[in-house]
Order: sequence, then structure tokens, then C-alpha cells
Amino acid sequence: MRPKHYLLLGVVLLAGIAAVLVVAFTRPTSYQGSLIDPPLPASEFQLINQDGNPVSLSDLRGEENKVVMIFFGYTHCPDVCPATLANFKQVKASLDKKADQVAFVFISVDPERDTTAEIGQYLKKFDASFVGLTGTRAQLEPVWKDYLVSQAKSPGTQDYAVEHSTYVYAIDRQGNLRLTYAYGSGAQEMTQDVAQLLKEKP
Repeated sequence: MRPKHYLLLGVVLLAGIAAVLVVAFTRPTSYQGSLIDPPLPASEFQLINQDGNPVSLSDLRGEENKVVMIFFGYTHCPDVCPATLANFKQVKASLDKKADQVAFVFISVDPERDTTAEIGQYLKKFDASFVGLTGTRAQLEPVWKDYLVSQAKSPGTQDYAVEHSTYVYAIDRQGNLRLTYAYGSGAQEMTQDVAQLLKEKP
């Protein structure tokens, strides 16, 4: 093969490699949860945590611009809520040291029974560092509305159930509502997505 043919072959190979690299670095990130595209600014709120202190979404994000994982549930929930909080516990464990950059939040849909003390005791069964938020029904209703949360008491005694939506919400480091997870999503899926969100610049 003549020298100029070698040169031409080299140019073609370099061009091919460059094309592959461009595709690799511009390919959209694949998420396991349902992607909100374009992302929506997460609605601010202020409620009361398990220690009786007011806490806002801005407080949860902090100066580090943490990723925030939110689930709406109630302490007397027999199935969905404990399963979801168990997932949160696994996600935190899997993230290891990076877990400090994530806030795991439980917001009540049953303010009549979910006192600060009740939520505090409940969350200790999973992880005492999880943030539990409650308030009066008047304080919670705007938050439920902003996050499209449905909730309704079923008829009954003091042991009534609360029918509620079961999504987990992921807020990214820019403060945008970025991903949702339907009930049944696994801890591994959430861990993979959160790890990816943590790589983004605030």
C-alpha cells in the first residue's frame, strides 16, 4: 500500500473514533425512574419535623444543594409506606458516604394522627436520620396539591386507613422535580438514579 493510502486510512480511522466518542459523550443519560422532561422547579414548602422544628425544602437542600427524595405516607400504613421507607434505607446504605448529599423525607397524609412524636418513633424503625414532616391539614393541603398527592380517609374507627398516592419524588441538585417512582420500584433503581443526579453540578 502506498504511503498516501496509509495516511488516508489513518484519517478515516481517526474520524470514525471521533464520531464514536461524540455519540458516547452526547448520549442522554438513561434513568430508571420516570423522567420529568423538561424538569419542573420543585414547589417550596415549610412544615414541622419530628423534633418540632419548622423545616422548608430550602433547608432540606441546604448549602450543599442536596438531592431530595420525598415520599408522602402515614405512620399507620400497613404496607406501601414501610416498604418504601425500607427502600430508602437500602438506597442510603448503597450510597455509602455519598448518602450525606441526599435528604430522605417522609411527609404525612394523615395529620390528625401523625404527630411529631409519632413520626419520630416511626422513622426510628428505619433510619433516625430520615426527616419526617407534618403539620395541620391546612398547612399540608397546599403541599399535597403542589405535588399532585391524593389522599382520602376510608370510613372507619380510629384505625381507619388512608388511601393515598404512592409516588416517590426525586428533586435534583438544581432544585428541580426530576424523577418519580411508582410503587414497586426497587432500591437498586433509585440508587442508580440518585448516584447519577449527584454527579451533576448544583
